[in-house]
Amino acid sequence: PQETDVPVIPWQVIDRAQSSDGTDVVLRRRGDTFVIHTRGTELMSSAQHGSEESLAQLTCAELADRPAPVVLIGGLGMGFTLRAALDLLPRQARVIVAELLPSVVAWNQGPLGPLAGHPLRDPRVQIEIADVGKVMRTLRGQCDAVLLDVDNGPGALVHAANDGLYSRRGLGLARSALRPGGYLAVWSATDDRRFQNRLQSCGFAVTLRRVRAGAHGASPRHTIYLGRKVQDAAVAK
Repeated sequence: PQETDVPVIPWQVIDRAQSSDGTDVVLRRRGDTFVIHTRGTELMSSAQHGSEESLAQLTCAELADRPAPVVLIGGLGMGFTLRAALDLLPRQARVIVAELLPSVVAWNQGPLGPLAGHPLRDPRVQIEIADVGKVMRTLRGQCDAVLLDVDNGPGALVHAANDGLYSRRGLGLARSALRPGGYLAVWSATDDRRFQNRLQSCGFAVTLRRVRAGAHGASPRHTIYLGRKVQDAAVAK
């Protein structure tokens, strides 16, 4: 019998937004799959979100003995990190999400909402339309954990302006937002030994975990840096 071609479903542009530097950020859909990309680089996909969930799971596991933890998440994405955190945190928890683009929040309230079970509807969640660095300044000594999933991580930046978040100054802001023994978790598309060393020199005891992006063994690995705030560290300025 003659083989028939399977029709290719085209990508559909759902919406566009602009980052702070004027770059287009595009939400696309093909079938059941959504992607967000910019400058030709895929930032995230609904088809592979295991590492985003691991970012929250690895961190929140360390907070199991805290009755009312305060968690700051930098970067809403498609809501998978937020959902994973909510699934592990107690009812008394407070989760603050700092998202720079209002459109990303709107997408999560609209077409992306069902992907992670509408996490923005959870009463524990507080959304801040702001740079996560500015939010960290307002939370001095209040957070049990800070989770950063901004851009593609310190070693694979798409927007150069995000570099400051991973600098000594940015890590100092994160450290100052944490309570004693608090955790800073950073998602990264790649390993970056210089960043790991920088974390350690800024007063964190660091554990590095490589996790799968998807459920199958062939999916790419991403890196989670999990840093615990060390009180007696000599913090480099």
